[in-house]
Amino acid sequence: MSNPIISELEKRHTVKHYDASKRISQEDLAVIYEAIRLSPSSINSQPWKFIVIESDEAKQRFHDTFANKFQFNQKHAKAASHTILFAHKVEYKREDYSKVIDADIEAGRTKAENKEQAFGAFAFVDMNTDDKGINAPWTKAQTYIALGNTMTTLARMGIDSTPMEGVDHELISELFPELEGYRCDVALAMGYNDATEDYNAALPKSRLALENILTVL
Repeated sequence: MSNPIISELEKRHTVKHYDASKRISQEDLAVIYEAIRLSPSSINSQPWKFIVIESDEAKQRFHDTFANKFQFNQKHAKAASHTILFAHKVEYKREDYSKVIDADIEAGRTKAENKEQAFGAFAFVDMNTDDKGINAPWTKAQTYIALGNTMTTLARMGIDSTPMEGVDHELISELFPELEGYRCDVALAMGYNDATEDYNAALPKSRLALENILTVL
């Protein structure tokens, strides 16, 4: 298929080894961050927080979160140009959604006098909240939308990435107090692969045939 989007996605692969000497430019980072901000979510809830690991100090902290398990991902902590922690709100509440509605009012999407009416969409949050006030499975699903959006953006920009569910959310919470109230179950390493060491780059892409996964009715 001759289409630039398909070509870019064909080239995308999960990097197994990064070139630590190569850094993502600030100009490109600004695009990535804005793409994350523009990610969609159910009822525009935006129940997430993103921590960008850029400094040597932050990379060391992230490196230390692999002390107990998932050591196969530990090398990316320092070798990748940047890593983003994708975290979801454990207890998404009415006051969280109020901030979204206030932003809608400021943007002109909702009239100020209709603020209470706008809370009608919060019923969907209630449907996904247990009797202890936990709705983490729902907020986590929204955060994965942002992850996918970010990975597609990176592919279009020619920047490599490695999605990592192999992270220790307990140690991450301990070593990154900035995530209070949020839980990180997935991180995304970003940068440029080491062509001589990244064996996955040379392997053919393997996906099921379209007719095995898609049905047009």
